[in-house]
Amino acid sequence: MSNVIASDQTHIDWPSTLESLNRYLRLRTTPIGMKLFASKAEMEAIEKIRRPGAIHTTDQIVGMAARNGWTVGITAEDLVGAQCSTVIGLHPRSEEWLSGDRMHGVWFSELEDAAAHQQAMDVVPFGRYEAMAVSPLASGRLNPPDIALIYATPAQMILFINGLQWTGYRKLEWGCVGESSCADSWGRALATGEPSLSIPCFAERRYGGVMEDELLMALPPHFLPKIIDGLAHLSRNGLRYPIAPYGVNNDVRAGMGVSY
Repeated sequence: MSNVIASDQTHIDWPSTLESLNRYLRLRTTPIGMKLFASKAEMEAIEKIRRPGAIHTTDQIVGMAARNGWTVGITAEDLVGAQCSTVIGLHPRSEEWLSGDRMHGVWFSELEDAAAHQQAMDVVPFGRYEAMAVSPLASGRLNPPDIALIYATPAQMILFINGLQWTGYRKLEWGCVGESSCADSWGRALATGEPSLSIPCFAERRYGGVMEDELLMALPPHFLPKIIDGLAHLSRNGLRYPIAPYGVNNDVRAGMGVSY
């Protein structure tokens, strides 16, 4: 893992990009950005930034942007504990955190399994950042975000991935740590700079408002123009969302002749 976090400086026309993304995929959840800051002051300088008045999970902070359309900034002191803050590099991977003690007997039968889970999580290295902010991509306030977060149904998500693979094909492979799967999405994308898909976990759905049929893709924003270009080509080929059912009993040759 490269442990690189670098905002791509390629200019993105956000209104056009988001209009195209919604036209091809009809997303129902607001696409948002996430950005890490070296200092609290940098984060608080963001236009119309909201600061929490209570203690939250990172899932809730992300949900405030994706579900409410807010721009929200936090430090480790705003988060409920080390499990949240370690993923985004605001708390070290301490011996206590790595022990898995807080998950033992709740999520994992044995302490060794809980510790293995903690070790497997992709996280941002500690010591470089003091704060984090999330905001709808349409606001342009993070200028640019380190990563974009796209919530989509499985049908929307596979076409999103197909768009990414239209040119420069490579097999995409991801992992699943289970609970704390924010490490699979924003943790991995921030740490590696790679598109990172996750099945949102119990906490993301209970506290972050993630719908039961949603997947999450986290990726640096410079991938989005390439994905939209791929979606445009796929759409012209008749491969578009929603994917109309063909019928399980129909002669398949006419449909296959168009799609393959």
